[in-house]
Amino acid sequence: MGQNGSVPGGPTFNDFLRFSCSELNIQRIDPLVTPGIVPSPHLHQFVGGNALASNMDPSMNISSVATCTTCTFSEDFSNYWTAVLFFRARNGSFHRVPLMANLGLENQRGGMTVYYTAPYDKKTKVTAFKPGFRMLIGDPAYRQPSPNAEEFQSIAFRCFTTPWGPAPANSEIGGSWDTRNFPTEPCPYGLRVNNFFPTCWDGVNTDSPNHKDHVAYPSKGTFATEWECPSTHPVKLPQILYETIWNTSAYDKSMWPTDGSQPFVFSMGDPTGYGWHGDYLFGWKGDALQRAMDNFCGVDCPVLEKQTVEKANECSKAPVVNEDVDGWIESLPGGAPVTY
Repeated sequence: MGQNGSVPGGPTFNDFLRFSCSELNIQRIDPLVTPGIVPSPHLHQFVGGNALASNMDPSMNISSVATCTTCTFSEDFSNYWTAVLFFRARNGSFHRVPLMANLGLENQRGGMTVYYTAPYDKKTKVTAFKPGFRMLIGDPAYRQPSPNAEEFQSIAFRCFTTPWGPAPANSEIGGSWDTRNFPTEPCPYGLRVNNFFPTCWDGVNTDSPNHKDHVAYPSKGTFATEWECPSTHPVKLPQILYETIWNTSAYDKSMWPTDGSQPFVFSMGDPTGYGWHGDYLFGWKGDALQRAMDNFCGVDCPVLEKQTVEKANECSKAPVVNEDVDGWIESLPGGAPVTY
């Protein structure tokens, strides 16, 4: 399921490591962008290992600190997080939209689906992320398309108006069935948002001041085809994809604004969808991820240890920021204003 892939005759579930990561917690911290600041400016939903904290020094061996993970591949103690979706009512109050499990992962408790993909040719090698590696895609301040065309194209929204449809199951992500911002019609069977992360690395830095400059998108081709990395970022990485699915079924047209405008807003006060972003903090144990990529693992990966979804669901961590984020609330957590 490459950025331009997942087309008829294209990749299948055997072509990528696909697994569920249940909810770890939902709170206002951000160990990547605002480390140590409690609370952070806006709300995030976190999955992965329970070493999560408001400040996670790059020198920390996450896999030796964490004691459990919400991900079903049990050697993965990484942390993955995104913004949170809210419904804004006609009276101006907000209600957090719950997360829902993905197709084939129905026992998952909230959270998201994570993919790591080695090249589909089953020959090209990629280099797994190194300890301390972290990166960010998107920008919570955006209210227009990202000025980086590749970054803009790497985020896609899909509105399910029938169960997991009507788009064909193997339809292109970011193609004609998708939008790059919030849909303008109700999504009675859920709203999916995808994030594809860059697949080229400078080979030196595990982070950069803006959490983006040490990685890049291919200079030629796409991950699903023959591809080349720019000379500044020559090391090929696995492709990471987040799929976050929001259960929008409760918010039918009768609840929408009378002027017909769409009523959803992200936790940083974004009603456009362009500010959607995803954060990644690597925490796999030892060489587990490299083994998986060297073996071009699919959904089933014999070289990795796996736990049941039920076991993954048991892992959680109490928030350090305790505030009301559920039910009807008068303002977004942290008081983030809605801005266009």
